[in-house]
Amino acid sequence: MNWVNIVCPHCFVKNRVPEERLSDGPSCGKCHQTLFEGKPLVVNEQQFTRMIEGNDIPVIVDFWASWCGPCKMFAPVYEQAAEKLEPGMRLLKVETDENPEVATKYRIQSIPTLAIFSGGKEFTRQAGAMPLSRFMDWATANGKAA
Repeated sequence: MNWVNIVCPHCFVKNRVPEERLSDGPSCGKCHQTLFEGKPLVVNEQQFTRMIEGNDIPVIVDFWASWCGPCKMFAPVYEQAAEKLEPGMRLLKVETDENPEVATKYRIQSIPTLAIFSGGKEFTRQAGAMPLSRFMDWATANGKAA
């Protein structure tokens, strides 16, 4: 049996889950809430670090800002993608104005910027909003390689 670490989106505790059971709606061992909700998780700097370092599945991050028009246009696409990509990937949102340390550390120069992390390290990134089909192609092609 192959086990994977999944960080709870509610209490941020790391859980070990059999890989073949990810689609069965696993719950957190500590807070007992579901580990996957099919929607992006808005995180702060500490939660972001915990998520990218603690998950064994690829983590896609949308770096965005509330005043950004393209970010607002992309938000529903990202929501739809989360429904389709979880539990194989975790989708996060980091508001760059509220988390400037994260934006600076990862040299986010334009928004939205989408990045895929694997094993705590950035694997690839893509700047700019895109339609759902293009985003899904990008995410699945790069998420598997991560």
